[in-house]
Amino acid sequence: MAGNVQQAAAVPGNRARNTPARVAAWSAALGVGLIAAIVLTPMFWLMYGGFYTAALFLCGLVAVPAGHAGRRRGKKLGGRDRGLALLALLTGWLLMLGALVLVLAYAGLVAGLGVLGDSAN
Repeated sequence: MAGNVQQAAAVPGNRARNTPARVAAWSAALGVGLIAAIVLTPMFWLMYGGFYTAALFLCGLVAVPAGHAGRRRGKKLGGRDRGLALLALLTGWLLMLGALVLVLAYAGLVAGLGVLGDSAN
């Protein structure tokens, strides 16, 4: 490819043309999926916040024991992939912490609205 561009540029009066970049189908699908995730995640959270919070907690609940099992297996294999298992542990605990924060935010919102409703009467 680079040889063709150099040959075309070497011929007098012949300029190399700009051609559009070729994009693999899977790359385009990943890009569209990323854009959809960025747009749809807040919408999903606003519409179905309880399901979203439960999904966060359940994913964390699965990741923590899987991380512990991976660390134990990595120890038997001489330390192989123990870092990835540690990442699973940390991610699981962060997901469960995030779910707890969301539950507390919901409770605070409901309590705050209750106080506002009482003070309006």
